[in-house]
Amino acid sequence: AGGRGKDGAPIITFPEFAGFSEIPDDDFLNVVTYLTSIPSLEAASIGFIIIIDRRRDKWSAVKASLTRIAGAFPGNLQLVFVLRPSRFIQRAIADIGIKLYRDDFKMKVPIIMLNSVSDLHGYIDKSQLTRELGGTLEYGHSHWIHHRTAIENFAMTVKTTAQMLQTFGTDLAETELPNDVQCTEELLSSHTDHHSKLKDELKLAVKQGATLLTCIREPVTRSANSKLSPDELENVATVERLLAQLDETEKAFDQFWTKHHLKLEQCLQLRHFEHDFREVKLTLDNLMETQAGFADIGDSVTRVENLLKEQKHLEEKGQEPLEKAQSLALHGEQLIQNNHYAVDSIRPKCVELRRICDDFTNETKKKYDILGKSLELHKQLDKASQWCEAGIYLLASQAVDKCQSQEGAETALVEIEKFLVTAKEHQLSNPKEFYNQFDMILTPEIKASAQRIVQKLEDVQEMFDKRQVSLKKLAAKQTRPVQPVAPHPESSPKRASPKITRPAAVGKQPLKQENTICHFQVRRRVPAAQNGNHALVRTQGDKSAGLLVTCKPHTQDHIINELIETERVYVEELQSIIEGYASEMDNPNLVHLIPSALQNKKEILFGNLPEIYYFHNRIFLKEIEHCIENPELLARCFLKRKEDLQIYEKYCQNKPRSEALWRQCGDSIFFQECQRKLDHKLSLDAYLLKPVQRITKYQLLLKEMLKCSKNSEGTAELEEALATVLDIIKSVNDSMHQIAITGYEGDVSELGKLLMQGSFNVWTDHKKGHNKVKDLARFKPMQRHLFLYTKMLLFCKKREENTDGHEKTASYSFKNSLKMSTVGITENVKGDNKKFEIWYNGREEVYIIQASSVELKNTWISEIRKVLTGQLEACR
Repeated sequence: AGGRGKDGAPIITFPEFAGFSEIPDDDFLNVVTYLTSIPSLEAASIGFIIIIDRRRDKWSAVKASLTRIAGAFPGNLQLVFVLRPSRFIQRAIADIGIKLYRDDFKMKVPIIMLNSVSDLHGYIDKSQLTRELGGTLEYGHSHWIHHRTAIENFAMTVKTTAQMLQTFGTDLAETELPNDVQCTEELLSSHTDHHSKLKDELKLAVKQGATLLTCIREPVTRSANSKLSPDELENVATVERLLAQLDETEKAFDQFWTKHHLKLEQCLQLRHFEHDFREVKLTLDNLMETQAGFADIGDSVTRVENLLKEQKHLEEKGQEPLEKAQSLALHGEQLIQNNHYAVDSIRPKCVELRRICDDFTNETKKKYDILGKSLELHKQLDKASQWCEAGIYLLASQAVDKCQSQEGAETALVEIEKFLVTAKEHQLSNPKEFYNQFDMILTPEIKASAQRIVQKLEDVQEMFDKRQVSLKKLAAKQTRPVQPVAPHPESSPKRASPKITRPAAVGKQPLKQENTICHFQVRRRVPAAQNGNHALVRTQGDKSAGLLVTCKPHTQDHIINELIETERVYVEELQSIIEGYASEMDNPNLVHLIPSALQNKKEILFGNLPEIYYFHNRIFLKEIEHCIENPELLARCFLKRKEDLQIYEKYCQNKPRSEALWRQCGDSIFFQECQRKLDHKLSLDAYLLKPVQRITKYQLLLKEMLKCSKNSEGTAELEEALATVLDIIKSVNDSMHQIAITGYEGDVSELGKLLMQGSFNVWTDHKKGHNKVKDLARFKPMQRHLFLYTKMLLFCKKREENTDGHEKTASYSFKNSLKMSTVGITENVKGDNKKFEIWYNGREEVYIIQASSVELKNTWISEIRKVLTGQLEACR
């Protein structure tokens, strides 16, 4: 009925019921078990109070009730009250019976026999007893059954709903992700619909629980004076517990569904990305294949112009696929930034798309360059051919009868000389230079065509030579005897001059009509005391080796001449290394002399020396030769070729490997034979040092130029050129340190540009570290070599090792790294103006760094600040 004893023990009443003995044992046990399960565990642990009302019954009924309860009661009993039969005889029998059979009932709790409900009120408060027992507790059995049935139904609903959610969750977890867009969309739609239905079921269950809770609390809601019985309070607690359980189940399900739904959406994004990638990749592959088919460079001006139009059309056609590819790659990178689960599948595809786009763009640029060269070449050939035709026409138009007179012959000579001046309009006047300029596109057919035109030029020139000889004879017949003059200039001592202009050649070499410059090559300097305030310079040029000229020391002309001539010597030395050593490694006659350790290692020994030679021979030497007349252009040469000079960084990075290989194989017969053939006094390793020496030589020459041109026009450009060369040397030096890093598991090439490197004293202070370690860290510095990149700061420990008895080589053992995107700096540390702090993750890790000087500290702080500022601007 819901009543409680004085200590809160639940009361179970067995009212007078004539058919009590006829209830089957199983039904009785089920009812009693259910009744004992209703109170809370805390109340049940106190023990149940049983009231057996048998006032109108016989002793036999009392005995049967006690026997059945003792044998079947599943709970913890505290007291048993028996309202004995009210009739005199049955009461007397009950008193005697209870004394005789008490032990037979096997109850470990007292059995109190009561004569009336008044006696019962002495043990239990009236408010906890129903009206049948003289109490005031309101109890309606049908109402109680209605509430308990509703609670049991709700409990079953909660259990069923939880099972449905668990089954659905298991199905989701075991679902394999589809491999195409359509199946993924269908799966996402199906799961979303099922999820919506389950959410509706959850809402209905919650609504059912809320309604039930309202019904149980209705008496209190209806009347402020009403109070819920302990039993009703237990019902409220049960419903609230079930609602809480339902809420927890819903939250867990929502959390799981959120993750699963996100994965399905990401799967759909991935399938769309893969589908788009396949389409774009196919289009780009077809585009690249079409471009690869453009191998023709043309055999005439018209053909080359048509090819340029076709190339332009292909470039325009490729714009849309390229834009799609770039957009798709950007979309892929956004997926990666959004923590997509398939990063390892998306990133390579983004890289592939960008690579194909870059390949197409570079190949297009290369095609334009080749076709541009081809167009220029054919225009030059056409000009030369037209010049020949015009020359033949001129010779044919000169009437022989008119040339017989002195005036006619002189007029014809003037016409020829004027025409010969126009020879400079075509570049075939110097075939060697022409071939060097267009070497990259000289196919056998074009070369044969060029040779025919060269031969035609020589034939026409020869015709002009013969005509000039004839005309000069005719013009000389009517002149007076020639007066004696000074000896022919060629008979006088030759004197080299920085700038000598020769007239158009006549005779055996008719094509070389351009101005010729006498070049200088520094051999040695003679002390100034030997020749006043001038330094003697041994020169070589135009077969004039051994001549001496005088130059004022430290003049721009002197420095430029020295730069040009040392550049020529440098190019010749590089050529001798490549032809005399590198090429000989492929000579079948010398293969047997090559040691096994050197086999297939030509690239290690020589590095990118051929690339350096090509750059200096084809490009840089020619450009600085143009500075003889215009010294102010020198600085621009270095500024223009800043990126090209970076090839020395690659060469210097390979130098340690090259030296190690030379130490292993340098004394082989192969190198001795090559040295003998070249007649070199020094071995190959001395020549392999030339590029390293050359890159440092430039800055010395530029410094000398600055001394000669202070406060003059072009000084700013010279200073910028010097800074450029010094920056290249620094970059080379930094890269030499960088390749000595060991133990770093990542790829240093992905860390961005190496900005600074150097050794420092370092203290650490970590919040998560042990106090003792923190205290020690403040006093004992570590020697660390720092490498500052745009994306990372590396901490390394410098180690020096002896290599095969040679000088010590430094290596840098990786110790720690900090991402530049997560660090901050404190520029001044109290007590030492050479210290600064780099801290990480909100000063969770602090690195106190001490530089060797204030200047070095300021330089590093400036570079770090630039990196952090750049990152901030990038975020904006």
